Amino acid sequence: MGIGFRELLIILAIALLIFGAKKLRNIGSDLGAAVRGFKKSMSDGDSEESGKKLAQEERPDAEFSSGKRDNADSSKNA
Repeated sequence: MGIGFRELLIILAIALLIFGAKKLRNIGSDLGAAVRGFKKSMSDGDSEESGKKLAQEERPDAEFSSGKRDNADSSKNA
């Protein structure tokens, strides 16, 4: 039910007639640059996210430290 080879050729021929060869080349290069930029930003985001996770693993746990203080404060008050 997808697009077959014949239908794809017809679509490309119509696009060539409408836009022309030079314009299609520009559209293709712009689309390629957009896809490369998207992939680069996705990989940069992944590396940034993994860097944040590593930084969180290296620092002491804030909840554990605050838990000790709460217990110490409650024992002083009692």
